[in-house]
Amino acid sequence: MSTELEETPNPAAADDGTEEDDDPPLLSSQALEALREFLSEQSSLGGAGGGPGDGGGDDPDEVRLVAEDWRLSQFWYDRETAETVAEEIRTLYRATSSPIACIACPTLYAYLKKLDPSIPVKLLEFDKRFERYGNDFIYYDYNQPEELLPSLKHNYQIIIADPPYLSKECLEKVAHTISFLAHPQDSYLLLLTGEVQRERAAELLNVHPCGFRPRHTNKLGNEFRLFTSYDPAGRLGGWEGEV
Repeated sequence: MSTELEETPNPAAADDGTEEDDDPPLLSSQALEALREFLSEQSSLGGAGGGPGDGGGDDPDEVRLVAEDWRLSQFWYDRETAETVAEEIRTLYRATSSPIACIACPTLYAYLKKLDPSIPVKLLEFDKRFERYGNDFIYYDYNQPEELLPSLKHNYQIIIADPPYLSKECLEKVAHTISFLAHPQDSYLLLLTGEVQRERAAELLNVHPCGFRPRHTNKLGNEFRLFTSYDPAGRLGGWEGEV
């Protein structure tokens, strides 16, 4: 999953105007466990060093990612999810030879470029750590859905999007971006978002849920789904149920 696109203040750095307490604040057992997991993850990923596509780790087939930034609500897909979706994108690319737009999904960008570095793909992303991708990186704020280069308009037959919020407003704005980018006559959309967005996604983007269930390296409370605007047939588990 990608970043939230509105940075939230760090509570630890907030100045509420009160005097410091003599007793140090105590964390709940749940907060302590979350902190331990976070520090463990930071250690295993080498902090913020290294990025998608940098490699590293014990498994040479796994893409190493920058550390998730909780302030930006970042949650990366697990390897199986990223590889499965990246392979689907490559299949579509072979059929269309169209450039690809990844909206707020750096995990998929990284695995796709590892799968085939020659595939032309742009990453529309708020987190400027991904500027390391040079011309492949396009700064993107979903609150300004069409503030993009005119050359991008209607230029993409293949679009992958992972809206950062599970809200109607966010999905509507990302839908505006998709409409801006999509080829007017023939396009393929893959949308990764929460099950709670099912009806909104169908209404706004005419997409349907697939049998394949995306997962994240860190478990989330919300069930995530993969929706497509086209029938993937035997791939991705096909469209779920009657359409």
